[in-house]
Amino acid sequence: MTTSPLREAARVIALDDAQRVLLLRYREGGGYWATPGGSLKVGEEHAAAALRELSEELGVDEKDVVLGTQVAQRSTDHAVGGREVRQVERYFLAQLAPKDVDPAHATQPDNIQAHRWWTLQELRDTPETIYPVGLLDLITEVLAKGVPERPIVLR
Repeated sequence: MTTSPLREAARVIALDDAQRVLLLRYREGGGYWATPGGSLKVGEEHAAAALRELSEELGVDEKDVVLGTQVAQRSTDHAVGGREVRQVERYFLAQLAPKDVDPAHATQPDNIQAHRWWTLQELRDTPETIYPVGLLDLITEVLAKGVPERPIVLR
């Protein structure tokens, strides 16, 4: 039995003042929406990677982001660049204004088709695939009770 190579990643649950969450649209697997983020560079800390990914994917200047603590984590096996990896993701809560998202300044937009700010009701009602599973419950919990003492484990 072969073990998939490990890929460490940082992802951002970006909320605006209206408590909407920023998601990106990807075309793989029939299309889905997910939080911004990606893999760490060698020697990079997770929080630094989270800020770098916002800049690369969405043209966000890190001075415009209020990056909070890690609120969740998830491990999943999936293909990256045609090979199977075991991705371990840490999710960070962030405060961000929609005006600070500028995809025209993104340096590595990857295969992002669109970005959108979602209300919690829109997340509840959508038939679209949203990753990570449990994102709505996590955001609802954080807004109601604050940041958890330990990161929540997502599927």
